[in-house]
Amino acid sequence: MDPSALAERLVDILDRLRRLALEGNPLEDAGVTMPRLSLLDWIAAAPGSGVQEAADGLGLSAPTVSVTLRRLEDAGLVARAPDPDDRRAVRLSLTEAGLALHRRARAFRRRRMGALLAALHPEEQRTLVHLLARAVEGAGSVPPAPDA
Repeated sequence: MDPSALAERLVDILDRLRRLALEGNPLEDAGVTMPRLSLLDWIAAAPGSGVQEAADGLGLSAPTVSVTLRRLEDAGLVARAPDPDDRRAVRLSLTEAGLALHRRARAFRRRRMGALLAALHPEEQRTLVHLLARAVEGAGSVPPAPDA
């Protein structure tokens, strides 16, 4: 298969994977949309980060993140604290309620990905995860996820 056809096949597979993984928002009952969940994920992985760091990491503008952040704050899921080194900046963290919702979403994703991996033998599972990690790291244009 030529590289163009392989790329197209991968796009199709990733579209199917996205539908499989995100079918049903695990936090819909709590009023947390997928964009809000993305910001919750970022803050959980990088507590103490600022708005601009979150925006850069998510590939969004700071104003877009600020609007989403305000909604999460209003819902009692995120807290802002002054940055001790820069009085103009704030540091973000999840509240206890935010942490609980984030844990629930992570458990949902683990179950979905576990079902996906269950169709493969253990060695195939390790190979798939290893190759996907290498491909994503090699892409280079995607900002790295913060260390959890």
